[in-house]
Amino acid sequence: MRLGKVGLLLLLLTLQSCFIQPSGNKGLNYSNLVFTAKVIRIMDGDTMEVLYQNHPVKIRLAHIDCPEKRGHQPFGTKARQALSDLCFGQMVMIQGQNYDRYKRLIALVINNKKQVVNQEMVKLGMAWHFKKYSSDPLYAQLEITARKHKVGLWQDSTAIAPWEWRAMKHVLVK
Repeated sequence: MRLGKVGLLLLLLTLQSCFIQPSGNKGLNYSNLVFTAKVIRIMDGDTMEVLYQNHPVKIRLAHIDCPEKRGHQPFGTKARQALSDLCFGQMVMIQGQNYDRYKRLIALVINNKKQVVNQEMVKLGMAWHFKKYSSDPLYAQLEITARKHKVGLWQDSTAIAPWEWRAMKHVLVK
């Protein structure tokens, strides 16, 4: 089947509309989309903002959970700095998956050194494998290795997982 220029253009526009649809993140849906964007802000160890086609997009790193910066959890500031060192100001590849309840795009992020930033955070001992939302055995193994070598937060034998930290803070607030 041969398509003329107009037919090809219509086909491309139709295919594009299958990937970008109205949703919660500034009206666009980046689920299941792979795109390149510039990292413009690091919120904490597992959350950043990128600029894609002049639209800011909040990204939550898939598979991991980092110490809380906002609640002053130990290693929270160091995790934020580690993420910044890995990708701030860079053009990165985003592999969108879906959205969380805060309308952040859950994604894999690949930096200009071709590192999967999500995995690097676990290797550096700056994140837990977030088993509640991920069953990926690679992240489980990366965490086991980081713990074994007492890398990053694993230097602290009493390190508290971020989800437990948040639960404790929630109980204390009530």
